[in-house]
Amino acid sequence: MLYRIITVIGALVFVVALFGLLWFFCKKFLQHHGVTDQVSDRATVLASWTFAGISVGLLLAVVGAFIVGPWAFYRTLRGHDVPVSDGAAIWWGFGIVVASLGITSIGFLLFLKAVGAY
Repeated sequence: MLYRIITVIGALVFVVALFGLLWFFCKKFLQHHGVTDQVSDRATVLASWTFAGISVGLLLAVVGAFIVGPWAFYRTLRGHDVPVSDGAAIWWGFGIVVASLGITSIGFLLFLKAVGAY
């Protein structure tokens, strides 16, 4: 029973880590494209909508996270007037989603192995 509680707490920590990674990558993306005004606030909005897209995509099907997440990134980015083409925005969103989910899932699998649940 203790392992189940530890696993649930660990899962919640990794959800927070996923959002943190999304925020970090979105902030770096905005800085890379010359955004200097309210970068943290814009990164928070961009990461929030991308996280929401990933969450909805995961509910529909695991593959949906890699479709709905970048689409949410692209739609939110259009509202921030960042000088990036539509295609580049979608590919950047896909890269951010893949990197964030990849790092988080590897970390979570290592965590599950450490507690003996995997």
